[in-house]
Amino acid sequence: MATLSVWKFDTATGADDAGRTLQALHDRALITVHDAAVVSWAADDKKPKTRSLDESIGALGGAFWGFLLGLIFFVPLLGTAIGLATGALTASLRDVGIDDAFIDRVRESVTPGTSALFVLSSDAVTDEVRKAFAGTEMELIETNLSADDERALREAFVG
Repeated sequence: MATLSVWKFDTATGADDAGRTLQALHDRALITVHDAAVVSWAADDKKPKTRSLDESIGALGGAFWGFLLGLIFFVPLLGTAIGLATGALTASLRDVGIDDAFIDRVRESVTPGTSALFVLSSDAVTDEVRKAFAGTEMELIETNLSADDERALREAFVG
Protein backbone atom coordinates (compact mmCIF):
# COMPACT_ATOMS: atom_id res chain seq x y z
CA MET A 1 0.00 0.00 0.00
CA ALA A 2 1.29 3.46 -0.88
CA THR A 3 1.16 6.42 1.44
CA LEU A 4 0.61 9.98 0.32
CA SER A 5 2.23 12.18 2.93
CA VAL A 6 2.97 15.83 3.39
CA TRP A 7 5.96 16.76 5.52
CA LYS A 8 5.85 20.40 6.63
CA PHE A 9 8.99 22.31 7.66
CA ASP A 10 9.23 25.58 9.55
CA THR A 11 11.67 27.05 7.04
CA ALA A 12 11.31 27.81 3.35
CA THR A 13 14.26 25.50 2.57
CA GLY A 14 13.52 22.56 4.87
CA ALA A 15 11.66 20.57 2.22
CA ASP A 16 14.59 20.87 -0.20
CA ASP A 17 16.95 19.45 2.43
CA ALA A 18 14.51 16.65 3.27
CA GLY A 19 14.04 15.92 -0.43
CA ARG A 20 17.75 15.28 -0.81
CA THR A 21 17.66 12.93 2.19
CA LEU A 22 14.59 11.16 0.81
CA GLN A 23 16.24 10.77 -2.60
CA ALA A 24 19.30 9.20 -0.94
CA LEU A 25 17.07 6.76 0.97
CA HIS A 26 15.28 5.89 -2.27
CA ASP A 27 18.61 5.33 -4.06
CA ARG A 28 19.65 2.94 -1.26
CA ALA A 29 16.29 1.05 -1.56
CA LEU A 30 15.29 2.02 1.99
CA ILE A 31 12.03 3.53 0.75
CA THR A 32 10.24 3.39 -2.58
CA VAL A 33 9.39 6.91 -3.72
CA HIS A 34 6.78 6.68 -6.45
CA ASP A 35 6.56 10.44 -6.85
CA ALA A 36 7.28 13.60 -4.89
CA ALA A 37 6.96 17.36 -5.08
CA VAL A 38 8.43 20.25 -3.12
CA VAL A 39 6.62 23.41 -2.07
CA SER A 40 8.79 26.32 -0.91
CA TRP A 41 7.13 29.47 0.39
CA ALA A 42 9.43 32.38 1.18
CA ALA A 43 8.14 34.59 4.00
CA ASP A 44 7.70 37.64 1.75
CA ASP A 45 6.09 35.85 -1.23
CA LYS A 46 2.34 35.91 -1.91
CA LYS A 47 2.31 32.33 -3.14
CA PRO A 48 4.57 29.28 -2.92
CA LYS A 49 6.90 27.86 -5.55
CA THR A 50 6.31 24.24 -6.53
CA ARG A 51 8.38 21.65 -8.38
CA SER A 52 8.77 17.89 -8.78
CA LEU A 53 11.41 16.38 -6.52
CA ASP A 54 12.98 14.30 -9.27
CA GLU A 55 11.72 14.06 -12.84
CA SER A 56 13.10 10.51 -13.15
CA ILE A 57 10.72 9.17 -10.49
CA GLY A 58 7.41 10.80 -11.53
CA ALA A 59 4.84 7.95 -11.46
CA LEU A 60 1.89 10.34 -11.25
CA GLY A 61 3.24 13.11 -13.39
CA GLY A 62 2.96 16.86 -13.39
CA ALA A 63 -0.79 16.88 -13.99
CA PHE A 64 -1.47 15.31 -10.60
CA TRP A 65 0.90 17.55 -8.64
CA GLY A 66 -0.24 20.62 -10.57
CA PHE A 67 -3.87 19.88 -9.77
CA LEU A 68 -3.36 18.93 -6.12
CA LEU A 69 -0.97 21.78 -5.30
CA GLY A 70 -3.10 24.21 -7.27
CA LEU A 71 -6.19 23.11 -5.37
CA ILE A 72 -4.46 23.54 -2.03
CA PHE A 73 -2.53 26.75 -2.62
CA PHE A 74 -3.90 28.63 -5.62
CA VAL A 75 -7.66 27.98 -5.87
CA PRO A 76 -8.37 29.95 -2.67
CA LEU A 77 -6.64 32.91 -4.29
CA LEU A 78 -8.66 32.66 -7.52
CA GLY A 79 -12.09 33.12 -6.01
CA THR A 80 -15.36 31.31 -5.62
CA ALA A 81 -16.22 30.83 -9.31
CA ILE A 82 -13.03 28.89 -10.00
CA GLY A 83 -13.41 27.05 -6.71
CA LEU A 84 -16.88 25.86 -7.66
CA ALA A 85 -15.59 24.65 -11.01
CA THR A 86 -13.18 22.30 -9.25
CA GLY A 87 -15.96 20.61 -7.27
CA ALA A 88 -16.22 17.55 -9.50
CA LEU A 89 -12.46 17.12 -9.57
CA THR A 90 -12.16 17.35 -5.78
CA ALA A 91 -14.88 14.72 -5.51
CA SER A 92 -12.68 12.37 -7.55
CA LEU A 93 -9.79 13.03 -5.15
CA ARG A 94 -12.05 11.98 -2.27
CA ASP A 95 -12.58 8.73 -4.12
CA VAL A 96 -8.84 8.03 -3.86
CA GLY A 97 -8.42 8.96 -0.20
CA ILE A 98 -7.62 12.67 -0.45
CA ASP A 99 -10.48 14.40 1.34
CA ASP A 100 -11.35 17.99 2.25
CA ALA A 101 -9.95 17.56 5.76
CA PHE A 102 -6.55 16.57 4.31
CA ILE A 103 -6.58 19.55 1.94
CA ASP A 104 -7.62 21.92 4.72
CA ARG A 105 -4.91 20.62 7.11
CA VAL A 106 -2.24 21.15 4.49
CA ARG A 107 -3.58 24.57 3.48
CA GLU A 108 -3.60 25.73 7.13
CA SER A 109 -0.15 24.30 7.91
CA VAL A 110 1.90 25.32 4.88
CA THR A 111 2.10 29.10 5.06
CA PRO A 112 4.59 31.84 4.14
CA GLY A 113 8.02 31.11 5.63
CA THR A 114 7.52 27.32 5.52
CA SER A 115 7.96 24.51 3.02
CA ALA A 116 6.53 21.05 2.43
CA LEU A 117 7.54 17.79 0.83
CA PHE A 118 4.68 15.86 -0.79
CA VAL A 119 5.53 12.18 -1.20
CA LEU A 120 3.81 9.10 -2.58
CA SER A 121 5.83 6.21 -1.14
CA SER A 122 5.78 2.60 0.00
CA ASP A 123 8.04 -0.13 1.37
CA ALA A 124 9.87 2.07 3.87
CA VAL A 125 12.46 0.54 6.15
CA THR A 126 11.02 2.54 9.02
CA ASP A 127 14.02 2.41 11.38
CA GLU A 128 16.39 3.62 8.65
CA VAL A 129 14.05 6.39 7.54
CA ARG A 130 13.67 7.54 11.16
CA LYS A 131 17.46 7.58 11.61
CA ALA A 132 17.95 9.60 8.44
CA PHE A 133 15.48 12.25 9.62
CA ALA A 134 16.49 12.23 13.31
CA GLY A 135 16.71 15.77 14.62
CA THR A 136 14.75 17.21 11.70
CA GLU A 137 11.98 19.54 12.83
CA MET A 138 8.88 18.71 10.80
CA GLU A 139 5.18 18.11 11.07
CA LEU A 140 3.86 15.04 9.30
CA ILE A 141 0.35 15.08 7.83
CA GLU A 142 -0.44 11.77 6.18
CA THR A 143 -3.20 9.82 4.49
CA ASN A 144 -2.90 6.16 3.59
CA LEU A 145 -4.02 5.07 0.17
CA SER A 146 -5.22 1.55 -0.46
CA ALA A 147 -3.94 -0.31 -3.52
CA ASP A 148 -7.26 0.43 -5.25
CA ASP A 149 -7.00 4.13 -4.33
CA GLU A 150 -3.44 4.31 -5.67
CA ARG A 151 -4.49 2.61 -8.93
CA ALA A 152 -7.46 5.00 -9.31
CA LEU A 153 -5.17 7.97 -8.65
CA ARG A 154 -2.71 6.81 -11.31
CA GLU A 155 -5.52 6.19 -13.81
CA ALA A 156 -7.06 9.61 -13.14
CA PHE A 157 -3.84 11.53 -13.72
CA VAL A 158 -1.63 9.36 -15.90
CA GLY A 159 -4.24 7.78 -18.14
